[in-house]
Amino acid sequence: MKKRVSVVGLVVIVALAVVSLSSIASADEIKMVGVITKIDIAGKDAKTATVTLKDNKTEQSITLIVNDELTLDKFKDHRIVEGDEIRCKYEIRDGKNISTYFRKTAGC
Repeated sequence: MKKRVSVVGLVVIVALAVVSLSSIASADEIKMVGVITKIDIAGKDAKTATVTLKDNKTEQSITLIVNDELTLDKFKDHRIVEGDEIRCKYEIRDGKNISTYFRKTAGC
């Protein structure tokens, strides 16, 4: 009986640890919706782009670095252009805003 209580207690402690660590890891991700004011791609074969968005809620400009190939292709063939409204998520790494999700609000 004591063994069963010990095992249950251990399972509860592990579950609480997992939940608390997962909330810490996701706390760094920031969500926003904004309009693209500037897209800067370094060249045709560039593996990164710098995008400036105007946040719809705060009216502040946010600069993001986009590394995802699908989004870069959409920039290059003009499926995503300045003036489009974007829903995005980003993380702050080494003082830079790195995009983790970047989509038009209307789809694409």
